[in-house]
Amino acid sequence: MSAPVLSVLVVAHNEAAQLADCLETLDFADELVVVLDKCTDGSKAIAERFAARLVEGAWEIEGHRRNIGIEACQGRWILEVDADERADMALGREIRAAINELNDGYFLLPFDNYIGGRLVRHGWGGSWGVSAAPRLFAKGAKRWGDQRIHPSLSLSGPRRWLSTPIRHNVDRDISDMLQRLDRYSTARAADLRAAGDIGNLANNIRRMFSRFGKCYISRKGYREGAYGFLIALMAGLYPILSHLKARLEED
Repeated sequence: MSAPVLSVLVVAHNEAAQLADCLETLDFADELVVVLDKCTDGSKAIAERFAARLVEGAWEIEGHRRNIGIEACQGRWILEVDADERADMALGREIRAAINELNDGYFLLPFDNYIGGRLVRHGWGGSWGVSAAPRLFAKGAKRWGDQRIHPSLSLSGPRRWLSTPIRHNVDRDISDMLQRLDRYSTARAADLRAAGDIGNLANNIRRMFSRFGKCYISRKGYREGAYGFLIALMAGLYPILSHLKARLEED
């Protein structure tokens, strides 16, 4: 049997509530690889139902578990999809056509970001969501860094774009958004402590206001009304909360 052309990688931690909805959109893949990170719910049974190849373990660093998943993929090209994201056959067709005769580089995929049932197009950034990301790449063209949250990326080869968006169900509601802020800032605080440089209060206060301004004004969050204000607020609070947790709380 020839090697697969396209592998799809999903990394999951207790995602039983939404994993099936994610995996059932990925029929266009030649190979489905699911990394189960400290899963104690029904995620494994769901992945097995979709005939996914499983990688199980426990990782503290997000970049490590993603790199393990990439290494497990056998395809010439790899598409990374998170459990809260949804692809469709239109995206699958575009991917197939795009990679047909290519062997290097990576593609940026646009995102349609949803809060609940509301499509929110503007304001994302400042470590609080993206409008596009390099999710499709040739094997060996992408590697994640060693951070717990928002790990850095090493990319090689030509950069290209796809036009069909992937749906990202970012948050269910404001409570979900606040819980995400708490998780993100806790992980970022651990990264700051590990790096031995937590910064200082004054600089992070300035970053709070500058990030809010960038998301609300420069990235046109104001066009989304109260949703844009919320995104800008979360983006502004993220660095100052991370600093304060690193400074005032124990690891």
